[in-house]
Amino acid sequence: MKNDNLKDQYRINERIRVREVRLVGDNVETGVYPIAKALSIAEEQGMDLVEISPNAAPPVCRVIDYQKFLYQQKKRQKEQKAKSVKVVVKEIRFGPQTDDHDYNFKLKHAKGFLEEGSKVKAYVFFKGRSILFKEQGEVLLLRFANDLEDYGRVEQLPVLEGKRMIIMLTPKKTGGNASSATKDAKKATVPPKLKKEEENKVTE
Repeated sequence: MKNDNLKDQYRINERIRVREVRLVGDNVETGVYPIAKALSIAEEQGMDLVEISPNAAPPVCRVIDYQKFLYQQKKRQKEQKAKSVKVVVKEIRFGPQTDDHDYNFKLKHAKGFLEEGSKVKAYVFFKGRSILFKEQGEVLLLRFANDLEDYGRVEQLPVLEGKRMIIMLTPKKTGGNASSATKDAKKATVPPKLKKEEENKVTE
């Protein structure tokens, strides 16, 4: 069906019903020809007369193998589609006091998302008075990024947006410095007391 639609975009040979056309391309002398002459030139070369710019005055045609022309057009469309692939963002939600079992479960999912090429948007949701624990949420997200350093790099460090603290991770294609960036951020932003508690939690 798609290929048929592509065919319908172009008029060829006797379907080109105009008095004259401008010929361009290889093996022809560029210029304006009566339609009968243009068709004759194409027939002599065993090719097709394909109208490529119908709105020009006169319309522009090319003498080519029509099937080969369709193949090249279809290939170009596929290449353009591949370049415009939509980036998928997977979200992972934590509470400010997520337990280890839940944390490891979500960590496993995040690894899978990054391996398949998706970005990961992880956030800690603060409900009610839990916003008082925003520093713990930051520690959690930085630990999360550190545990994923072999799979993704930090695109955005933890930032508080309303009731959510968000960190963005993008798939890691080549070697990077996500680990050092994460550790530097942890040293710079996490209070010593909370940092020490987190280090103890990780080593237990």
